[in-house]
Amino acid sequence: MLKVEMYIKRSCGYCFAAKNLMLQNNIPFIEYAVEDDPQRMQEMIDRSGRMTVPQVFINNRSIGGFVELNAMQQSGELAGLRAAADEES
Repeated sequence: MLKVEMYIKRSCGYCFAAKNLMLQNNIPFIEYAVEDDPQRMQEMIDRSGRMTVPQVFINNRSIGGFVELNAMQQSGELAGLRAAADEES
């Protein structure tokens, strides 16, 4: 099963774009807003080693932010992940 987690700030344009990519690909994701939650922010930093948002994790693997997610979209890797998840179901 595909597990996607995204650490975001509600006012972040890149976060909005990352969420839209997932929605366009029908990939469900768990969203963690970090702007009002210092504990979540620290969790994100500990997991990714980065302080910028969005931070995206696919199956507990840090893939980075919007730029990396968009590259996965452009290469077809994102669609491949979705197809693999559908086959597992």
